[in-house]
Amino acid sequence: MTKTTQPEPLTGEDLLQKVKSLGNLSKEEKAKQCGYYTVTKNGIVRVNMMKFLNALIDAEGIELDSTSNGQGRGGRTASHRIRVQSNGNLLIGSAYTKKMGLREGDEFEITLGRKHIHLKQIEPSE
Repeated sequence: MTKTTQPEPLTGEDLLQKVKSLGNLSKEEKAKQCGYYTVTKNGIVRVNMMKFLNALIDAEGIELDSTSNGQGRGGRTASHRIRVQSNGNLLIGSAYTKKMGLREGDEFEITLGRKHIHLKQIEPSE
């Protein structure tokens, strides 16, 4: 019995170009044409849709996983909304400062508008 070798699944730009060239085919057929399938011992073709869709997401450069940098278990994420606390303070929170790469001692200039507050980072003098 001869064993047929499966084609190497396409990735990256090659995958995107192939999917575009396949036009109006079904998702399953596109996945198969791009090499995302396996053949069972009985000769049945099984399409690996999850691997295909994940490869498409990666090829498009879309980041779905959290970026916790291996610290802790993730925890809460920044919600882009804050409330004035009972003492009148606005707390930005470490999620934002970490995302911006800010360090202790970094300074900001505060500018007030009618309904907004601008924070402009002051570069340290050389």
